[in-house]
Amino acid sequence: MGRLFLFSIKNQYLCIVYSGIMQRIVLYWIFLFLPAAYTSTHPEPFVAEPDTALSGNRKLYAETGLDKVVSFAAFEQALAGDARIERPHKNIVTIIDFSKPSTEKRLAVLDMHQRKLLFSSLVAHGKNSGGNYAVSFSNVNGSHKSSLGFYVTENTYQGKNGYSLILNGLEKGINDRAKERAIVMHGAAYANPEVIGRGGRLGRSFGCPALPQALTKPIIDTIKEGTLLFIYANDSHYLSRSSILDGCDGNRPHAEELASSI
Repeated sequence: MGRLFLFSIKNQYLCIVYSGIMQRIVLYWIFLFLPAAYTSTHPEPFVAEPDTALSGNRKLYAETGLDKVVSFAAFEQALAGDARIERPHKNIVTIIDFSKPSTEKRLAVLDMHQRKLLFSSLVAHGKNSGGNYAVSFSNVNGSHKSSLGFYVTENTYQGKNGYSLILNGLEKGINDRAKERAIVMHGAAYANPEVIGRGGRLGRSFGCPALPQALTKPIIDTIKEGTLLFIYANDSHYLSRSSILDGCDGNRPHAEELASSI
């Protein structure tokens, strides 16, 4: 009986040892193949793919030096209009950013095809639009205020302000009376940089975007006869009325329009 008892105990011990070895083998194979079959309990955080249109525009904005002249909001809205407005010459876009003071450069001429900033300049606003900043805008004849929105440039002429460029306002109720009001681009002594040192700001026009005299001819000759001009301000009233920017999300146009414009 004693021998049988010892034999039984020995068999139980061997079974336990064998069972333990088998468990370890099974667990080894499970953990060997687990990474291929299951995801980690701590996955890498999700990073959204960048919007290629918007990121491309940010790159263009920075690379051309536009970020030193006009705001990105002004640039985005100009691109939305660029994509929507037909005109003879689509490669040149001029942006004036009236959210900036007259003491800073706030006019930019951009060659969209060459992706190059051609000019950056001071520019004066209308005398009744504000002092150093333009804050009030009008389409009314005799208001002596600037008008926001999109224009297409036309021909040049010699007038009382010298070499001048006719502007065709495209937005009804916003700037479509530009010709009636004689709102043109021209040069003026009160828009020269040295005026800032004397009065703390540029002089002001009767509503025209007036340029420093030294830059008047080269800028006008570059943008005349069918290029796009956009005059921007951080103005919700303009955005709510603009048929050209209708459908834009606040200051941001649709990405597909931005992509198609460059």
